Amino acid sequence: MSLLTLVWNYLKARPLNTAINILLLSLGIAVITILLLFSQQLEKKITENAKGIDLVVGAKGSPLQIILCNIFHIDFPTGNIKLFEAERIAKNRLVKKAIPLALGDSYNTYRIIGTNRAYAELYHGELAAGAWWNEDLQVTLGAKVAELTRLKLGDHFASAHGLSEGGHAHEEHQYVVVGILKPSNSVLDNVILTNIESVWKVHEEHGEEEEDGHETHGEEEHAHGTTFIPSPLIPTVAKGDSTKEITAMLLQYRSPMGAIQLPRIVNAQSSLQAASPAFETARLFSILGVGVDILMGFAYVLIIISGLSIFIALYNSLKERRYDLAIMRSMGATRTKVFISILLEGGFLTLAGSVLGLLAGHGAVMLLAGMAEQAQRTGISGWVFYPQEWIILVGSLLLGLVCAMIPAIQAYRTDISKVLAGH
Repeated sequence: MSLLTLVWNYLKARPLNTAINILLLSLGIAVITILLLFSQQLEKKITENAKGIDLVVGAKGSPLQIILCNIFHIDFPTGNIKLFEAERIAKNRLVKKAIPLALGDSYNTYRIIGTNRAYAELYHGELAAGAWWNEDLQVTLGAKVAELTRLKLGDHFASAHGLSEGGHAHEEHQYVVVGILKPSNSVLDNVILTNIESVWKVHEEHGEEEEDGHETHGEEEHAHGTTFIPSPLIPTVAKGDSTKEITAMLLQYRSPMGAIQLPRIVNAQSSLQAASPAFETARLFSILGVGVDILMGFAYVLIIISGLSIFIALYNSLKERRYDLAIMRSMGATRTKVFISILLEGGFLTLAGSVLGLLAGHGAVMLLAGMAEQAQRTGISGWVFYPQEWIILVGSLLLGLVCAMIPAIQAYRTDISKVLAGH
C-alpha cells in the first residue's frame, strides 16, 4: 500500500473530523480571497478612472464628495459653479486642459453627463455603433448602460432628477440615442454622454422664452457693434457669460508646478473648491482599508482555529493509531515513512481546504457580480487571478505541515516494542 493510499484511508475513517477541518480552513481562505479580489480590483478601477485628471474644481464642499461625484459618479454634486469663474481657472497658465461637466440627471440611475469629446478621449472611448452626440438632446451611451437598459439607436427617453429611481422626470425634453460606445472597462461604460447645452435645456423652466431672449441678446450685441467671443469651455456660449453654470471641471496641469500652486489659487482666490484625485483616493483607500483589515483579521482567526483543529485531530488520532503504526513498523515501515505519512495528512487537509476556499471565494464574487447590478457596474469579476493567491495556497500548506509536525515527531519516536507489549 502506498503512502498516499494509506493517508487517504485514514482520512476517510474520520469523515466528520476531516470535513470540519477542511470547512473551517476553506471559510477563512474564501474570506481572504473575496477581500483580495474586491480590494485589488477596486483599487485598480479607482486608479485607472482617476488617471489623467490632476485636479477637480467644483463648488465649495467636501473634496472627497467632489471626487466621488465628478470622477466616479457615485455621489451627488456639491453644487454648481459660474461659467465665467470656471473660465478664469481654465485659462490659467498652469492649466494644460480643462474639461467641463454638467451633472444633475440620470436614467435608470445611470448618470447623464453634459461635457465635450475630450471627456470620452480621457478614457479612450470608441464607438461600437452609431455616432457621437452632435446636437442638443442627442446622447451616446456607455457599453454597460446600453447592455443593462437595453436602449438602442434611435430610442427616446426622459431623464430623471438625481441619481436614484423615482426622481422628477423631465418628460417635456426627450433624449435620443445616436451612439453606443465600446466597453472601455472604465466609468465611461456606466454613463450617458451629451453636450452641456442639453443639460441646460432640460432644466430651463421656460425653454422657448429663454431661447428667444438669448437670440435677442445676440442681436443687441451686433447692434452695439460688439463681436461674439466664444467661451473657452463651451464655444456656443459667449465668454464671460454670468448666467450659465456648470457642475465641475476636470483639469490637467501643464507642469508639476501646477500641483503646488493651482489648488491654493483656486481655494484662496475664488469661491470654488479644488480637490486632488491623488490625495482624495489615497484617503478613500485608508477609509476602506479599516473595514478590509477587520474582515482580514476575522479570516486569519478562522485559519488559526483551523490550524489548531488540524493539530488536535492529528494528535488525538495518533493516540488511537499507535498500535497500527507499531504494526507498520514491525512489518518493515521505517520511522521516516511513518513521519512522512503524518505530515501528508496535515498537508492534504490544508491543501484541500485552501483549494476549496479559493474556489469558493472566486465563486462568491462571480455570483455577486452576476446578481447585483452595482457589482456589474463596477466591472468586478471572479475570473481574475492574482499572484497573492499562490502565497495563500503555499502559506496554508505550510500551516498544515507545521501543525502536523509535533504528531509526526511523536510517531517517529514511538517505541514499537513497548506499544506491542502493552497492547
